[in-house]
Amino acid sequence: MITIAVANQKGGVGKTTTAINIATALAAIGWKVLLVDLDPQGNASTGIGINAPDRTASSYDVLLDQVPIADCVHATKIPGLDLIPATVDLSGAEVELVGEEDRAHRLRNALAAHKGHDIVMIDCPPSLGLLTLNALGAANTLLVPLQCEFFALEGLSQLLQTVERVQQRFNPDLSILGVALTMFDRRNRLTDLVSDDVRSCLGNLVFETVIPRNVRLSEAPSHGLPALVYDHNCPGSRAYMALARELITRLPAMRKAA
Repeated sequence: MITIAVANQKGGVGKTTTAINIATALAAIGWKVLLVDLDPQGNASTGIGINAPDRTASSYDVLLDQVPIADCVHATKIPGLDLIPATVDLSGAEVELVGEEDRAHRLRNALAAHKGHDIVMIDCPPSLGLLTLNALGAANTLLVPLQCEFFALEGLSQLLQTVERVQQRFNPDLSILGVALTMFDRRNRLTDLVSDDVRSCLGNLVFETVIPRNVRLSEAPSHGLPALVYDHNCPGSRAYMALARELITRLPAMRKAA
């Protein structure tokens, strides 16, 4: 089972949209995918069609009460894609975990005892607190959505420094799967400048596929559907399918198994 954390401490970079649509694309090729919502806002849960009253067990229960993963899994409308939703209780989890001895390893321990899925995607909150630390500690690899704007680029170095610290102290096996450029607008000169800067700094870590600004990507969550299902032919969906294909080539063990 490969675990991918989708993280960026800056909000509004397309992180949840990326997690939902890549998870959907991987499920579409026949893998059993588990999407873990670690963001107290619960946007991934809403965007995949699990409403708040239906979240009877959540990622909070996994982290705080150490409830087995299998008892918190919710089936979604997408064949092959399951979800562990987030609830508002998760907003207090970081404070409640502070006094726990294994506070950075709760999610890793839970996933280590779980079977039944080929790949796990973790949608992290827009911060570098204990929830994101749990995700990075549990993950094999990290996918970083990066909005093509200056402030997003400025925060990337902070995230990469955090990854180095996690590798040194908690998870030496953590790697960076890649950086995905999101909200790409070719009409905006700044978009090209940010893209060029990121590629010059990180080289092949940056995916060739870019995700364009697209209204259908924004509309899909209000219908409780991934964009790939809501409108599979829109530019945003086509871009996410291309990104998923590129991502798969970076997962050689999974590709061989498939």
